[in-house]
Amino acid sequence: MINQYPAWKYVLLVVTVAIGIVYALPNLYGEDFAVQISATRGGNVNAGLEQRLLSRLEQFKLKPKGTQLLNGRLMLRFDNDEEQLQAREELTKELGNKYVVALNLAPATPAWLRALNALPMYLGLDLRGGIHFLLEVDMAGAIKKAEQRFVGDLKNRFRGEKVRYRSVGLRGAGGINVQFRSAADRERGASLVRQFMPELVADDQAASDANSLVLKLNEPARKEIQNFALQQNITTLRNRVNELGVAEPVIQQQGSNRIVVELPGIQDSARAKEILNATATLEFRMVDDRNSVQSAVAGQVPPTSVLYYERNGQPVLVKRSIMLTGDRIVDATSGIDQQSGTPAVFITLDGKGASLFSRRTRDKIGRPMATIYIENKTIKKQVKGKEVASRITVREVINVATIRDQLGKRFQITGLDNTTEAHNLALLLRAGALAAPVDFIEERTVGPSLGQQNIDQGFLSVEVGFVLVLGFMLVYYKLFGLVANLALTFNLVMIVAVLSMLQATLTLPGIAGIVLTVGMAVDANVLIFERIREELRLGNSPHASIHAGYEKAFSTIADANITTLIAALLLFGFGTGPIKGFAITLSIGIATSMFTAIMGTRAIINLIYGGKKIERLSI
Repeated sequence: MINQYPAWKYVLLVVTVAIGIVYALPNLYGEDFAVQISATRGGNVNAGLEQRLLSRLEQFKLKPKGTQLLNGRLMLRFDNDEEQLQAREELTKELGNKYVVALNLAPATPAWLRALNALPMYLGLDLRGGIHFLLEVDMAGAIKKAEQRFVGDLKNRFRGEKVRYRSVGLRGAGGINVQFRSAADRERGASLVRQFMPELVADDQAASDANSLVLKLNEPARKEIQNFALQQNITTLRNRVNELGVAEPVIQQQGSNRIVVELPGIQDSARAKEILNATATLEFRMVDDRNSVQSAVAGQVPPTSVLYYERNGQPVLVKRSIMLTGDRIVDATSGIDQQSGTPAVFITLDGKGASLFSRRTRDKIGRPMATIYIENKTIKKQVKGKEVASRITVREVINVATIRDQLGKRFQITGLDNTTEAHNLALLLRAGALAAPVDFIEERTVGPSLGQQNIDQGFLSVEVGFVLVLGFMLVYYKLFGLVANLALTFNLVMIVAVLSMLQATLTLPGIAGIVLTVGMAVDANVLIFERIREELRLGNSPHASIHAGYEKAFSTIADANITTLIAALLLFGFGTGPIKGFAITLSIGIATSMFTAIMGTRAIINLIYGGKKIERLSI
């Protein structure tokens, strides 16, 4: 018999629709006003802290509607933004600077749906509200950092080739100044630079005398360093924001030296800045155990050493030369040292770093080495009545250990206060340090009211278009129109479900793609139904007309949808953010509409008419 489906196809449809409904449901529950607490250095988020904070809030008659402690972060949910703001203020007073207390919007998905990993789709900045930053990369800082690396390389090269020099250092006007002991040494040094460091070119006009050599980066090297700094900063910012669990971010390049950062759902711009500026890296230096630390504290620091302090205030005199920097770290994980039982960070170096560290520690066995924690901070001061921001670098010794063996690709550091600090340090080391400093040159906060207005208008357009299409199909195609409307409803459910399962970000252009999909989804049924009408006018039986309508219209439907899908894929491949959002929803809509409009409606029509003797069709 024609117009009958085997049982497995009905089972497939029912299972698919059920899965779609389950994963689309989280989008109906909205979001809660939340306060998110996460630890910085020295803090520890645990159940004890949770009880302490709940007791503090209870004093001010603030009771969260729910709490969630997950992955070292505590989320407190409130009924409205007034309670949220008051709770943030009191918690900040209670916790101090060992914790980050940030405002957020948390999905109100029920626990049973979260257990199935059913989560709502992300809403973009234009729908949800949030923060928009425009950051400018300090390209001069990137060049200076690269020149600093070349200073160390030049010293090693000259010592290895026994070229006598007096000093190698950075110039105030940019570039590297090398002072040799003789003109002959200068010529040998210049020859080595041309042979082994072609990125550096000599500037003879800037040289002060016949024994000096001024080196500057050539233009291709400068452009490569600047491009690397920009791309590395983008990667670092994306890794850091993702790992810290702030939001689903949009981080992309704008121009040759700027980065756009959008954090949907974040309401606290000050805390967002702290997270973006959070930096952590390490330096490993040998301890100067041959000079007096007390003399250094008194002001007599040897020229080859520098004085740092441990966090307990204990002074440590270390060598100026750096054994290894955090740039060579490719992985870092936190754990417990098996021997001492204290928190530790297990570090893995890249190939060049492992070779370098192994060579430099080979003849240092039995001597102490210091691990120095470096953090860049931005502080604000009042200068002549104006607030001026300045960037400072804070260094402190977190560990002094005796080198027992020649170190290589994998090793560990200890000396951390607790496991939370070890976890945070490992996280920031994994995300990487910024390749160059960044400055905030633009900041915009999109309020929740604007976001809600965009949501209401966007979904109103979907609802109006949906109702008009339903009405037309029902009036014009009667029972077949009702079936098409049912398939169209499931098509919308499937689009939302797929977006939620992919954790895609829905924006206003994405809603436009859904509106277009609503119209296109009906096109397939219109082609099928008109073909059925034509078959009936030619005198074919109802069963034959249904079969011919679906079979003969399929190629036309496939051609139209495939060409549209190709256009959508091209938009996604070559378009920018908003265009990509439109292309994603359009592509998903094409796929789901092909499934619901052809297989879905055919299954329902077969249930109604299949295996029965019929005289006429309600079409």
